Amino acid sequence: MARVVNLKNSSAAREARGREDLVEVAVELFARNGFAGTSIRDIADAVGRSVSNVYHYFENKEALWLAILERSVKALPGRLRGALEGIAEPRARIAALVREHLDVSEQYRRESRIFFIDEERLSASGNKANKRIQREILSIYVAELEGLRAAGLLADGDTRVTAFNMLGVINWYLRWSKPSAGGAKREQTVDQVLAFILRGATGSER
Repeated sequence: MARVVNLKNSSAAREARGREDLVEVAVELFARNGFAGTSIRDIADAVGRSVSNVYHYFENKEALWLAILERSVKALPGRLRGALEGIAEPRARIAALVREHLDVSEQYRRESRIFFIDEERLSASGNKANKRIQREILSIYVAELEGLRAAGLLADGDTRVTAFNMLGVINWYLRWSKPSAGGAKREQTVDQVLAFILRGATGSER
């Protein structure tokens, strides 16, 4: 019986590794070539497997994209909420929110780049999953901006428009900036992005 259990565990481990290897290669190719510019055959060739082996793990290319979403960006709303715990002052909450967003996105830089693909390339279910997370992130930003407005600190009364602008700054920074090596340079860049966002939202960097 123990031998049977060990064989099952070994098989499950191989399946998990096989799936993760494909996800990792797909992240790299999607980030480099785009979702539309990457085929299942490209992924199979890069990992040294047959196309049929890829289909053993994933129904199609979008299923791979959803697996990437599951392991990375899906966790972002929880991380953002966690960063706000214990912080009361509205401006400090915005600063903590933006810093955490940039930190998580730096951790999953490649995944963040492919998250904002053209929606017309996704199926209805894929589009729904994509929009659900985007709406959740937007709602967190809007709620914090409502706190700024209640404190009389919001420069513009339309919190949704301000949230769109803030997310636009973060997303375009992630799309075009080069990966950070960390350290003082990284902190300087984050400070600059944060100062720009705070100045736009409140009219002041402090």
